[in-house]
Amino acid sequence: MDALRYAWFPGCVSRGACRELYKSTRAVAERLGIELVEMKEGACTGAGVLSERNPELAQALNARTFAMAEQWDLPILTICSTCQGVMSGIKHILDTDATAREQANQAIAADGYTYRGTSRVTHLMWIIVEEYGLERLREQVVRSLAGLRVGPFYGCYILRPREVLAFDEHPGRGTYLEQIIEVLGADPVDYYGKSKCCGFPILTMNKANSLTMAGTHLAEAQDKGADCMVTPCPLCHLNLDAQQPDAAKYVNRSLDLPILHLPQLIGLALGMEPGELGLGQHVVKTNAVVSKVFAAAA
Repeated sequence: MDALRYAWFPGCVSRGACRELYKSTRAVAERLGIELVEMKEGACTGAGVLSERNPELAQALNARTFAMAEQWDLPILTICSTCQGVMSGIKHILDTDATAREQANQAIAADGYTYRGTSRVTHLMWIIVEEYGLERLREQVVRSLAGLRVGPFYGCYILRPREVLAFDEHPGRGTYLEQIIEVLGADPVDYYGKSKCCGFPILTMNKANSLTMAGTHLAEAQDKGADCMVTPCPLCHLNLDAQQPDAAKYVNRSLDLPILHLPQLIGLALGMEPGELGLGQHVVKTNAVVSKVFAAAA
């Protein structure tokens, strides 16, 4: 198998509010032999907000990031569904609208960049399944997660819009979390809200609706017997973990469901220690999950 090497776009949240995601991604990638060349000068994607207010600026900023990866001749790896979704959407515009591409290139020319359309944007979850391979991952499992019931939470940007996310080429992308959970030895918990919005995009505009959405998903997964959730998006993680105490008030019930980042779940199965994965940095404590995993492996 060819070496797996990527231009790593960690995004804003993994360097700020969810530093455990940055830490666990680095640790798991190293363990799996995936080389990450960090894009330290890559700008924020705009998280969708900028595209609404100033689409030309959003296109220029992302074109600059794409051109940077093209100079390195590397595909872009994201660890944030929101970053991935915004990037994929803007790349689709740049690749299909010559005027938009020309305007973006004029804006980034002074920095020495030209977007040519040869870059590729992908997500860690997709790479694990499509490029690293599930059977190869299975061979790396040294601490089976047998008995752990995990609720997958996709959120929005890694599922929609399907026409710009290559679902025609990869129709299974809507089940990748379940596939990874099973390969690690755990049991995926099926529930209606796993593919719905977490509520984060409207948190500052309508907190009640936002946290009611989050609380509803959490309650459903918890009632279905999930020991934890896993998500490929740090913004979903913020609404489901950091906001969970407040979300419980909006759905008028007790909630106590740990929310893991995807590399944290993988790292546990690879035999890594909780400290290596930043599992002590969550608002909702992950102690029960860790204890269950370690007890099953004893």
